[in-house]
Amino acid sequence: MKHTLKLATNYTDTASGNQYQLPAVYTRSGILISHLRYLAWYSEKSDSWREKSVFSVRLLIDYVEATPAFDKVTALLKNFTQALVTGTIDFQSSNDSLGLFWRPRNLTDANSILFHITQYTDFLSLQERYERSRINPFKKASSWEQRMNWCAYYHKQANVFLNHLSSHSAATEAAAQKRSVYAPERLSISNDKAERFPEEKIESLIQHGFMVGDTPDYRSQAMTMLLNYGGLRKSEIFHIFTSDITIHPTHNDEALVRVYHPVYGTSPNNTHSNRAAYLQAETYYKPRNSYRLTERLYAGWKNPLLTSTDGYFEVIFNPTHKAKEFLNTWVTYLKYQRVEPTVSHPFAFTNDRGEPDTLKNFQRRHKRAVERIGLECKKEFGTTEHGHRHAYGYRARKLGLSQVELQKAMHHKSPNSCLVYIKPTNDDIRTELRKAEK
Repeated sequence: MKHTLKLATNYTDTASGNQYQLPAVYTRSGILISHLRYLAWYSEKSDSWREKSVFSVRLLIDYVEATPAFDKVTALLKNFTQALVTGTIDFQSSNDSLGLFWRPRNLTDANSILFHITQYTDFLSLQERYERSRINPFKKASSWEQRMNWCAYYHKQANVFLNHLSSHSAATEAAAQKRSVYAPERLSISNDKAERFPEEKIESLIQHGFMVGDTPDYRSQAMTMLLNYGGLRKSEIFHIFTSDITIHPTHNDEALVRVYHPVYGTSPNNTHSNRAAYLQAETYYKPRNSYRLTERLYAGWKNPLLTSTDGYFEVIFNPTHKAKEFLNTWVTYLKYQRVEPTVSHPFAFTNDRGEPDTLKNFQRRHKRAVERIGLECKKEFGTTEHGHRHAYGYRARKLGLSQVELQKAMHHKSPNSCLVYIKPTNDDIRTELRKAEK
């Protein structure tokens, strides 16, 4: 039984005067104001993070309402975590004494829910009059737990910029502690391979899949080329301004594409300090990662590795000659198909009314194009939009790029993020073993 609702709210921080659009947890006692303050405090977090936090807290409240007999919060949290992992349904009697009817969750989901609840209550414990409200307190870790904590600490620190500034004493203290309540450890899984768009089908998709009647859909062709031959994430193409696509200064027949941070990237003119200020002053729009997750103009931002102090990275086409083909497709789109906006905006790709194109519209066009060439659009086949980025990484790996080179080409902050493209698959290992046996 659900005892809570999620509401969309406009929240004003009385201390700063800042206003936020936030999801709120509504209980029978009203809105959970402390959680709204928590979300506002971490306003830089993504909409996805906020939604997960709201979802996790709602689950906990539902559990608390269903189990009023608990008088110790830590014991309650331990049983709550167990209920996440095992579910609450007695399948022998087909009944649930709690009335929740939760099915068992996988360990990744359970750990994520517990993480969000712990973070929220840790925030509460730092507020006035809440010093005793830490629902998941620390306890002294055993010697092996300290070793595991140290491993996690050093693994994290090895990938943090300026990690030499970290406090050794703070790390020692942190390593000697562990949470009182935690979900079972996640399974250690090394994925066999990253599912990628079939290499032999990409040209057919671009040339024959994207059609408007009998005419090529140059907009979708250009967007897909940025994914498959430029390695972009699907959300990144919706942050590109028209001015971000130019002719390469030293290769006049190639495109130069820059992807700027949607908020802090340099403004297309010198009048404004950054892109957020430019959009606010010159248009009715705002950075697209600033919209709510449920709003049509929302486009995520994964904080990729930027390569310029102006707040951008450049697209590196692979194969390199695709930079020429992309330029031709882009110019054709601008000349014949781009609908100019009636309400001014700088975004490169527009819909049929001249408004900024959306992720959902592109996903629909991509699915139709995939099916038009006889494929099924599924993640496990690599035929969704993200399969193109995996195809880019695999292609770069086969060409012999090093781990660091692949990191830069794919704009990962950590060189370890691209290991999925470098490590051998089961089939690769079998092939090498067969070669050795000959």
